[in-house]
Amino acid sequence: MKEIEDFFMSINPVLAAFYATTFTWLLTALGASLVFFIKSAHRGVLDAMLGFTGGVMVAASFWSLLNPAIELSEKQFPNFPWLPAAVGFITGALFLFFLDKKLPHLHLNFMENESEGVKTQLHKTTLLVLAITLHNIPEGLAVGVLFGAAANGIEGATFSAAIALAIGIGIQNLPEGFAVAMPLRRAGASKFKSFWYGQLSAIVEPIAGIIGAVAVIYVEPMLPFALAFAAGAMIFVVVEEVIPETQRDKYTDLAVLGFIGGFTVMMILDVALG
Repeated sequence: MKEIEDFFMSINPVLAAFYATTFTWLLTALGASLVFFIKSAHRGVLDAMLGFTGGVMVAASFWSLLNPAIELSEKQFPNFPWLPAAVGFITGALFLFFLDKKLPHLHLNFMENESEGVKTQLHKTTLLVLAITLHNIPEGLAVGVLFGAAANGIEGATFSAAIALAIGIGIQNLPEGFAVAMPLRRAGASKFKSFWYGQLSAIVEPIAGIIGAVAVIYVEPMLPFALAFAAGAMIFVVVEEVIPETQRDKYTDLAVLGFIGGFTVMMILDVALG
């Protein structure tokens, strides 16, 4: 771990954010590649995987993003320590709310006539990928913001914490990639097409990571806001998309256990490494 931290400290922070989010994207691709080897997956397994994803995102939102945002706010805004974190959190949620209403997409496990966003003639496969792309925007943003904060030497934001977050996001991207690719395969897409669209859903993470890192590096006072912004966006995704996707069948208990497992893994990573 020390060698990895030293490596990230020795390079440009924007490049560090790019490397970290490329890692999370590659794990999505690895998960999606399982469609080449697995013919089908039990619906309960897929729901448990999605639940795990939600648990990691919620834990990361607090341990890696909101908690540091509040601590920084207490020092920068002693009279109103709650203000930056609260405003950032609400703004992040509203940002995803806007994308959710404007970007055509279809939640996993939903019927095609239940698509959201503006009306479109896009194929179901494309709508599914756009839905998972929404999941990945705040994840990449969160990693980038934390690397940018660590590069600025801001107290409470360390490279080890940023690495822990990237590892946690990567771990949850592995089953998420599979949970995206397998429904596409069941819907009749070829193995390669299922893999391609499964990994493509996470290509936005390096882009969002770079944007997050650049924003924090050049506008340091906005760090508490940026951390809370990413947290609000992630919580919106979990409540509006991930949880409903796991509640469409009889395996809700497995989804809840997956959520608990994901939350625990991310909490351990952040406390142990961050």
